[in-house]
Amino acid sequence: MRLLPCLAAALLGGLLPLAAQADGSARLDTAAVARLTRYLDGVVARGEAAGIVAEVRQHGEVIYRHATGMADREAGRPMAPRSLFRIASQTKAITTAAALTLVEEGRLALGDPISRYLPAFAGARVAERYDSAGAMRVRTVPVARPITVRDLMTHTAGMSYGRESWLEAEYAARGLGPEAGAGWYFAHKSTDICTAVAPLAELPLAAQPGSRFVYGYGTDVLGCLIETITGQGLAEVVQQRITGPLGMDDTRFCLDARQARALTVVYALQGGTLSRAPDGPLGQGDYVDGPCRAFAGGAGLISTAPDYATFLEMIRRGGTLDGHRILSPATVRLMTHDVLGETYRADGIAGFGLGFEVWHRPARAGRFGAPGQFGWGGAYHTNYWVDPTHELVAVVMTQLLPANGSTLHDRYRTLVYQMLEAPTHDGPSPE
Repeated sequence: MRLLPCLAAALLGGLLPLAAQADGSARLDTAAVARLTRYLDGVVARGEAAGIVAEVRQHGEVIYRHATGMADREAGRPMAPRSLFRIASQTKAITTAAALTLVEEGRLALGDPISRYLPAFAGARVAERYDSAGAMRVRTVPVARPITVRDLMTHTAGMSYGRESWLEAEYAARGLGPEAGAGWYFAHKSTDICTAVAPLAELPLAAQPGSRFVYGYGTDVLGCLIETITGQGLAEVVQQRITGPLGMDDTRFCLDARQARALTVVYALQGGTLSRAPDGPLGQGDYVDGPCRAFAGGAGLISTAPDYATFLEMIRRGGTLDGHRILSPATVRLMTHDVLGETYRADGIAGFGLGFEVWHRPARAGRFGAPGQFGWGGAYHTNYWVDPTHELVAVVMTQLLPANGSTLHDRYRTLVYQMLEAPTHDGPSPE
């Protein structure tokens, strides 16, 4: 990956004013570049975030990189381009990619029942609500069909985070759902991930497999499945198959004392006030001093904006980057195309692939960018998307939990597109 020579200022956290390149690879509106930087700096100045790192790549080039504010306000540590962030659900795409490498090797298939590898799930049951004399009651019924690997990747396994009012008590009693922070948090667990998610085979599902999109523990179970098939820990599998070959050296599940010095502090934005988040599952987490045993495929990774952009660039290019083939083009096409249709969103504006949300009609939602863009985000208020038509990868990272009232993501997206000229090749129409 070439870093354009005029990025030097951005690497120091300053403004990155790029004009048209001599080879035509990146043509930007320099006034819009400056406007984006002023906006990000303003978010920090107004106390809406302590610090932010943003990175944009187009045609494989880094065209914008800006670090602003503080990684730790109390310690006076400034944000840097390679500051570390808890990426939470951005982990899901990486875990899904790791599982798909096993599919490509014939060791796993998307249609396989997960009970083939995790037999306890053969007896899975579903919580069904019904009216009894004017009162809502809950009973459990068997699954209508087995949970498949595809279900785990598309959040159609019926596995929620156990936060439904009729499920939360049972989940909490088994160390899941509300007990685990907001449900997705595993860094404090002293067991391996398969032991941590084992109760899910006995707890009732929130929906029948395949019937609807239910966001939850599916990718964590997928991580357990990867460990079961390979006989390796998920951290090792991800390093060997994804992050190692791509040179994503700052992406990992837990940190040592040296790496911890680059970890960004989590802040809470509530009522327009920014404050340091508490320790524990709903704040700083146990990513440094925790057990480091339950590698959560759904929300466990630490990464940087440049590292995650590298992963996305590999996906954008069809599975290969800098001579390292991670996935086949056919696999990437399946990942980045809608496989759920109306099961995900009835209006057809967006769908869901294998690990990514996919937008068919972004303009109808007032969303900038071309049809076919895909992306997702994380609970600590990190966000990303890829726009194949514009050959664009964009990442923005901060650490806010909660992030009540933040408009960072939408405005960042808007300002990124103002920098760009029209695509250099024909793409889908806006509708």
